Amino acid sequence: MDIDQLRQLDAIATYGTISAAADELHMPQPTLSRSIRRLERELGHDLLLREGRHVELNEAGRLALEYVRPILRDERLMRDALDRLEASTNALRIGTIAPAPLWHLTAMLVERFPGILLSSETITQREIERSLFSGTISLAISLSDLKFPAFRSCPLMHENLFVVLPSDHPLAHESAVSMSQLDGETFLLFAAIGFWRELCDTLMPHARFLVQEDREVFTQLQRTTSMAYFATDAPQFDLNAITGSHVVVPINDDEVHVTYHLVVRADAGDIVRKVCDWVATQPLPHNVG
Repeated sequence: MDIDQLRQLDAIATYGTISAAADELHMPQPTLSRSIRRLERELGHDLLLREGRHVELNEAGRLALEYVRPILRDERLMRDALDRLEASTNALRIGTIAPAPLWHLTAMLVERFPGILLSSETITQREIERSLFSGTISLAISLSDLKFPAFRSCPLMHENLFVVLPSDHPLAHESAVSMSQLDGETFLLFAAIGFWRELCDTLMPHARFLVQEDREVFTQLQRTTSMAYFATDAPQFDLNAITGSHVVVPINDDEVHVTYHLVVRADAGDIVRKVCDWVATQPLPHNVG
C-alpha cells in the first residue's frame, strides 16, 4: 500500500466513477482499476461495490476513507512544511549600507549560487549589528569588518566618491577637492544612495540637494543638468563615460574612500557560511575611475 493508492481511493470517492477519477489523476482507467484491486488484496477487503460501469465505496471502503483522508491531509501538510523549509533555507535577506556593494554581491551570488532567493533592505551602520543579532537579516554589507566573536566578515569591494562639476565651474580643473570646498553648492542627488546621503549632510551642512527618486529620470537629468552631482568608481559605473559639459574631480576627504565588508553571524546556517566562505576567496573588483 502506497500513498498513490490512497489518493486513488480518495479520487474515486470524490468523483464517483473510475473513469472520472482516472481523468483527474491523469492515468489510464485500466491502470487505476488494477491499482485499486491491489489495494483491496493488500487490505484483505473489497472497498468498492461494482455494478457494471458504476462503482461506489462499500462500508469497508467508507471506513477506510476515514483513515485515508487524514493521511493525505498530513502528507500535504508535510510537503508544504518541507517546501517552506527549503524556501527559508535558500532565502537570504541582505542588509546593506549602500546600493553599489549590494549590486556587486547580488551579481556574484546569482552566478555562483543560482538557487538562492535574495531580498534586501538599506539600513544604517548602527542597525547592522542589531539586525544580525536579531536574525532579521542573513548577511550585512558594512563599512567596517565588525571584529567581534559573534560575527565573521571579509572585504567585499572598494568605492570612492567623485564630484562631477560643470566644466566652467571654478573648481572644475582642480586635481582634487574637499567636501568643505563644495559646501554651499547645489547638487543633483539620487535618493537611494544609502549612507552617502548622511555623509553629504554631515560634511556639507550648507549644501542644497535637488533629490530625485526615480533612477531613470535621474540618469536623464545627469546628461543635461548644469548642476554638480556625485559619481563613484564602483564596478557598475563608468566614470570615463562622463564627458561633454561636465568634469569628474576626485574628492580627497578620507570619509569618501570606503571599503565594504560582508558580515555574517558566526553561527549562521550552512548556506550563509558557504556564501561567506566563497566571497572571502574572491578578488576585490578593480575600480576603474
